[in-house]
Amino acid sequence: MVRLLAFVVVSIGRLNRLVGSALVWLALASVLVCFAVVFMRHFLSTTVLWMQDLYVWLSGAMFMGVAGYALFRDDHVRVDVFYRTASLRSKALRDLIGVVCFLAPFCVVVWQYALPYVLRSWQRLEASPNVGGMPGFFVLKSFILVFVVLVALQGIAIAMRSLLVLIGRQEALPPPYRYQD
Repeated sequence: MVRLLAFVVVSIGRLNRLVGSALVWLALASVLVCFAVVFMRHFLSTTVLWMQDLYVWLSGAMFMGVAGYALFRDDHVRVDVFYRTASLRSKALRDLIGVVCFLAPFCVVVWQYALPYVLRSWQRLEASPNVGGMPGFFVLKSFILVFVVLVALQGIAIAMRSLLVLIGRQEALPPPYRYQD
């Protein structure tokens, strides 16, 4: 059972690392497209409307897609006053309670509201609400579901890692997947 928990924690972590490492490049693409839009507007006195959509969409896709990776890296915002000085077991217990009481319900609610919203967008093959904007707005909206899946999976990994700590078996995890002191 311990090996299975460790395998799941590592597998989810690897998935989020892979997705995060790939999608982080969208930040550079977004900056470059934004620079091109500003350059064209100010120095060429022209604009391409779909490019304005593109850099906003790239940013949105990147932020939604890397949320699970940020959770994996523990880069999210945390009220650190009590957590930082807590013992390893106390951190694990707090993380487990946080996942069960807050993260899991949040993911369920977002999924329930987002799924019909995204499906409706796909049925209509929704395009940008901006005149002359990009087609394929439904693809961007799908990143809401990507967000929920990756964050929920990482929440499962956090809960399993917490369980390993609480049963005294954190050593079953490779060092990058353990709690950092």
